[in-house]
Amino acid sequence: MFGQDFQKWLDDWPYDASRVNVRKIRGRDGKEKIQLRLDLGILQMETTGRPDGTHPFGKPSLLEYYSAKAHSFRTKYGFDEFFVLSHSDCQALEREAFQYYHRFVALFYLKEYDGVIRDTNHNLKIIDLVTRYARDEQDTVNLKQFRPYLIMMQIRAKASLFMARYDFKKAEEIVENGVSEIERFYIENNLTERLESSAVLSFLKKWSQEIRESRPLSPLEKLQRELNEAVNREDFERAAELRDRIQEIQELGDELLS
Repeated sequence: MFGQDFQKWLDDWPYDASRVNVRKIRGRDGKEKIQLRLDLGILQMETTGRPDGTHPFGKPSLLEYYSAKAHSFRTKYGFDEFFVLSHSDCQALEREAFQYYHRFVALFYLKEYDGVIRDTNHNLKIIDLVTRYARDEQDTVNLKQFRPYLIMMQIRAKASLFMARYDFKKAEEIVENGVSEIERFYIENNLTERLESSAVLSFLKKWSQEIRESRPLSPLEKLQRELNEAVNREDFERAAELRDRIQEIQELGDELLS
């Protein structure tokens, strides 16, 4: 029926393949919605809860529903070795994870980093749940492959929050910890060949270096740089003065911490 044709809305918001097309609108219920423009149409998502706004089996999400079932089984029997997720259960969880994926990508480009952290956590918990209880090993394999990407997006969100506060040192630390976590994942899952070829690792390592090079130096770091320059030009008198000053600052810091 012509009255159901969405072309007018699509024409009003043309798709741009060069960027992520995302915006917020006010829904007819008065609540904010997130819209993501794709080449084939527009996705509309709730800002909290399940992106599609449903409550499967009366729960806020399928993750919470199946987690509650596992908990009930464990409470009743004292163990959960015989609790399993069927292939269809895992597929349903995977579809839910895909909804959250669309939303955290949209939230990242809206610079709503707390929401990115929340939604990537949701999907990481889905992977953990399926890894623990899936009857079919292939279901675990299908989902576990996305863990490095989820970690990367979560690290980007967390580091971006600290960079907005000009805490570049903490941002760099978060990125480096993320690199270590992803490397550990590859090693523990016998995927050591990915250590050199992973685009996720490559991105985070490059970003860590960019943060390190762009962040303002602390007074102590400035003195250390000046000391290195004095040593390189063999100005040992100046180097000695700087070394003494650095030591004074470090000792003062130790006293404040003790």
